[in-house]
Amino acid sequence: MKFIDEFRDRDLARGLAISLAKEAAQDRTYRLMEFCGGHTHAIFRYGVQDLMPANVRFVHGPGCPVCVLPTARLDQAIAMTDRYGLTLCTYADLMRVPASNRHSLFKAKARGADIRMVYSTQDALAIARANPERQIVFFAIGFETTTPPTAVALKQAKAEGLANFSVFCNHVLTPPAMRAILASPVPEAIAIDGILGPSHVSTVIGSDPYAFVARDFATPLVIAGFEPLDVMQASLMLIHQINEGRAEVENQYLRAVTPAGNRKAQGLMDEVLTWR
Repeated sequence: MKFIDEFRDRDLARGLAISLAKEAAQDRTYRLMEFCGGHTHAIFRYGVQDLMPANVRFVHGPGCPVCVLPTARLDQAIAMTDRYGLTLCTYADLMRVPASNRHSLFKAKARGADIRMVYSTQDALAIARANPERQIVFFAIGFETTTPPTAVALKQAKAEGLANFSVFCNHVLTPPAMRAILASPVPEAIAIDGILGPSHVSTVIGSDPYAFVARDFATPLVIAGFEPLDVMQASLMLIHQINEGRAEVENQYLRAVTPAGNRKAQGLMDEVLTWR
């Protein structure tokens, strides 16, 4: 399959492993943070760490907004279903995330709360159309990848006059999250030599918004695809930069990411949502 099989090719992986071994200086350690949970998944699923030189280590970053969602947000969602008797629509991966007191959306559903798993914002809109007498709340979460669909849903609801549809917004912006990590006052928290930039997020926002990483923090960043060879090639590009004393934003994921990103998606987010 194009853009998948060739990025999982065993012989190419071995060749990249040889190049990485040659490039990585033996007298230093390379700490590369993969920002995305998709990269972490690829690293573990395909044994990428085992193909890296011993002195090249991956530092696991935020992962995804589901992984780092504050417990209070889940508590608030559960409380809304209890207090107002509304229908809460959410993605399946949120259902078992722990809330306070070992609670979760899944447990709230089991005891009678109307919590429904959906595949998209369009599913939540369909539920709102079918139940005009009931308030439908969509639990919106994700980085810039999943934010445009939320904006589209809000525009549609307004255009159709769906007064019973609303959004519990928990979207997060990637550049501010990255800045917060790099600006951490705790020294060990920023022991990072280079960053594997997110894949799908970057298809939306482009590569330009990461310029501050190199400019303000002298840290190289390479946007990487999600396949194992993407991760390996991007790591090699980072090691090249580190060895040469450079800090630049480079794009390994050229087949999907441009400098400016998806202008239409960005316009939707700016039109509908206010960022804090």
